[in-house]
Order: sequence, then C-alpha cells, then structure tokens
Amino acid sequence: MSADSYPAAVAADRELIEAMRSGLKAVANPSRSAAAEAYMKSTMPFLGTMAAPMRTVANEVAVAHPLRSQTAWRHTCLALWREATYREERYAAIELSGHRLYREYQTPDAVAMYDEFIVTGAWWDYVDAVAVHRIGPLLRAYRDDIEPVVRRWSTDADMWRRRSSIICQVGAKADIDLGLLYDCIEANMADKQFFIRKAIGWALRSHAWLNPAEIKRYVGENADRLSGLSQREALKNMKKLLP
Repeated sequence: MSADSYPAAVAADRELIEAMRSGLKAVANPSRSAAAEAYMKSTMPFLGTMAAPMRTVANEVAVAHPLRSQTAWRHTCLALWREATYREERYAAIELSGHRLYREYQTPDAVAMYDEFIVTGAWWDYVDAVAVHRIGPLLRAYRDDIEPVVRRWSTDADMWRRRSSIICQVGAKADIDLGLLYDCIEANMADKQFFIRKAIGWALRSHAWLNPAEIKRYVGENADRLSGLSQREALKNMKKLLP
C-alpha cells in the first residue's frame, strides 16, 4: 500500500497536531526565519525554531497526546506532514514518527510513509533524517523485507530515493551490509548530481571509521570512476585513521 492510500485526516489526532503547531510557534524566533529560508533554499516558510527546541516540543507534545494505535500514529504523522505550512512542522512530523512511544510501529508497514516523506520532502534536511534514522534501522531489523526496497530505490528515477539507498546505512557500524552499500554506489557512480556524489562520499566516510583500510582500498580501485567529490569526502579522515 502506498502512503497516498492512507486518508490521513480521518484518523489523525487533531489535538496533537494543534498542540504541535502552537508549541513550535511558542518557541520560534521569527528573526531567524529569513536566514533559515535562504540557507535551506526553502519555498516553505520557516518559523525560526531551532532544532533543539523543536525536538523538545515534539517530545513534550507526543508524551502529552499519546496515540492509541498504529493507524492513529501513521495518519497523524502524515497529516502533520501534508498540512504543514512551516518547515519545522515537517521536522516535527519526522520526530513524531520516530518517538520512543512508537517503537513497535517501526516495521516494514512504515516504509510507505517514510517514502512519502522522502519523495515529497525532496531536500537533504528531510531526506537525510528519514534515510539514516528511519530506513536504516528498518533495514537492520527487517533485512529480508527492506533490502529489496533499498535496491529498487538505488536505480529509481527519483534522486532522493537513490540518495536514501546510499546513505541509509550511515552509522550502521558493524551491522553494515557492505555488499549492499557497494551495489547502491555502483548503480549511481556515474551520476553527476551533487547530492548523489556527496552521498557516496558520506556513506564511505562513515564506514571508514570502522574499517579505514577497506574504504581506502575501495576508493583506490575505483578512482577512475568515483567523482573527485566522492573521493575527497570518503578519504577525509584517513590521516587520523591510518598510520
């Protein structure tokens, strides 16, 4: 089922949504909004709420308005996302989706919602949070279900799905599926998009903290195919990691 099949407004908790909106506005600093919009190149306005207060509000509202079912959780997250008029409301939707109260809902059934966040968010601030902190843990917990999704995304026409396939294992440490990472990189190695090339370098650099020799080998063997940006990002910490 796609996220479009979910009538979000039907089961959404309107009290939670209104509390989230008012809470975000209460801690906003409007003098920061113009700079944030310019930095993020955002057509959606910013309230001017910084990340830490946004997370505090999201947590407090989630605790004060517990959702009683997976359906209510999913539809409330989607309504907060779809109806957002400020960018911070979408950040809060991502926070709510991963709140500790809803750990049991982190199953393959959540992928359609996260996919909507990625495709309709279509910018690195949304996509990176969802790929690394939502799709990545799902991949490690439900590999048989999620690996095929990640592989499909690696060749998808949508750049943000492809970026997500590459970076979703950032921070996986010893739990990384290196073969899957390399396959996702291989599918995108010739891509000239900045966000793809940057993603490749970031994903490789993340694993270099665990196995620098392997990343140095991989970059060296693919030096004629990896972009200069990907190589620089991948090898950025090598002087610290290798003698």
